[in-house]
Amino acid sequence: MASFATVTTFIIYLIFLMAVGLYFYRRTKNVEDYLLGGRAMGKWVTALSAQASDMSGWLLMGLPGAVYLYGINQSWIAIGLFIGTVVNWLVVAPRLRIYTEQTNSLTLSSFFENRFRDPTGLLRIISAIITLIFFAIYASSGMAGAGKLFESMFGISYQAAIVIGAVVIVMYTFLGGFLAVCWTDLFQGALMFFSIIVVPLVAFFNVGGMEAISIASAMKDISFSLMPDSSFMGFIAIISTMAWGLGYFGQPHILARFMSIKSIKELPKTTLIATVWVFISLGGALLVGLVGIAMYQSAPGGDAEKVFIYMITDTFSPWIGGILLAAILSAIMSTIDSQLLVSSSALAEDFYQKVIKKDASEKEVMWVSRLSVILIAIVATLLAMNPNSSILSLVSYAWGGFGAAFGPIVLISLFSKKSTWQSALSGMVVGALTVVIWKQIGLGSYMYEIVPGFVFNFITIYLVNLFVKQNDREITEQFDQVSAIIKNS
Repeated sequence: MASFATVTTFIIYLIFLMAVGLYFYRRTKNVEDYLLGGRAMGKWVTALSAQASDMSGWLLMGLPGAVYLYGINQSWIAIGLFIGTVVNWLVVAPRLRIYTEQTNSLTLSSFFENRFRDPTGLLRIISAIITLIFFAIYASSGMAGAGKLFESMFGISYQAAIVIGAVVIVMYTFLGGFLAVCWTDLFQGALMFFSIIVVPLVAFFNVGGMEAISIASAMKDISFSLMPDSSFMGFIAIISTMAWGLGYFGQPHILARFMSIKSIKELPKTTLIATVWVFISLGGALLVGLVGIAMYQSAPGGDAEKVFIYMITDTFSPWIGGILLAAILSAIMSTIDSQLLVSSSALAEDFYQKVIKKDASEKEVMWVSRLSVILIAIVATLLAMNPNSSILSLVSYAWGGFGAAFGPIVLISLFSKKSTWQSALSGMVVGALTVVIWKQIGLGSYMYEIVPGFVFNFITIYLVNLFVKQNDREITEQFDQVSAIIKNS
């Protein structure tokens, strides 16, 4: 049961988040403000918001839990993610920022439609459906993380803990939209960064350093080698875990940050901030798992994903521990709020205004988006009600779904002048279906489903482009215009 100090720290933290939501409620005037912060976000807010919303509870719970159970070879996930982060900022961010403004697009789905000038609306609608499905799964991973955190700290039931977390997140996202989400993410990203450095370093010296970890790993027969083994399947395992990096090109909640930055001239410094943050944070998460091997003979609380929680409570005083535990809640909330916002924009912008009421006013669309936040949060909460839910497996499925469905489409939309809406739509459907089918028939245990999904998506795009040629002069001229702006910036 949590101490008075820890409870007090959490209450102050939650009140702060809701106060931010109320503050930005008054400053949110239109749909562009609510969904993209008026495209006026600064470098620090953009960088920390993007990375905090990216990493989620799996950084502090899922990844350390995997290292605790299986050893240092899980580092390939972190290596793949780091490479994906850097490439995404350097390659995708500048062109996406310019292209979405040139096409007057507020969501990824609307960008696909506007970029390829899809006359049927299918590209926008189907991408919105994919967004809703995989974000419901993704957000449920965060709800599961919140449930495990509150259950461990306060001794309340897992289900009640999930509901409490959902109510707080919905409150400030509902009120303040993108501005509230980004500014809370700035604070939460800083808190996560502090926690992931301090906790494993203090615990590392307390347990006796690397020698103690090595001995404990040998006693538990846990791999202390970066290489799984020298066989073909070992090589496949490395490719599979590094493939997490491919997912970055298709994550709507991360790409929205690129769309919102004030100017592409801010991107070099923003990229540096984000890169340093993610490098140190991933290293810290790996160290948490390794130190946990030495600290705990068996999974604390019966769940390896609770290693970081128990490491804090067993190492620090209640007041300091309360602040550090709030970092876990920060990681969870900074991702769920972004997912709820992007999902609500898909319902409001890409369904309600596109299909149900095309002449809806901005105020009406904004309120539909706010109400959609509540609806999607309810669905995610229900999906997370199973206390045996694995944070890492839920994130893995949703991450793979977005990466395989949207990643290749984002890349061709930014770098291929000749691709058509038919090829983009076909590739998107094939990529999404490949992930689902691959997972359902059990092949995910051999190769992460994002790999075949990503590859089949690109193959489909290539084949369709052979038969359907791009003949729209306005599309090619706009592509050249965006390229010229990037070159001259």
